[in-house]
Amino acid sequence: MVPTPFPQPERAPEQVCFDRREFGVIFSLYGRMVASGEWRDYGISTLREVAVFAIFRRTAEVPLYRVEKRPAMRAKQGMFSVVAMDGRILRRGHDLAQVLRVLEPKAVRLVD
Repeated sequence: MVPTPFPQPERAPEQVCFDRREFGVIFSLYGRMVASGEWRDYGISTLREVAVFAIFRRTAEVPLYRVEKRPAMRAKQGMFSVVAMDGRILRRGHDLAQVLRVLEPKAVRLVD
């Protein structure tokens, strides 16, 4: 009889990634902002503790905004956040679509 091994603790993933639905939400906003001429490039980083979608006005600059996914923050303030170029966290939460609303362009209204 072969002894049963002790259950192994669940290993943390090698890297954190955005899933297909999350990319759909991000690229929906990104496409609208590219069409309006505000944004021109993006970069994606998948690290052990965080996945980052960086948004650039021009390729050679620092990112205007970073959309971050940190699963370790899921139970606290939410795993999604939008970080400005100066490091300020503009919004954090559990729902990516709600977090990204901070980047939506303001409606322009004509005044008579």
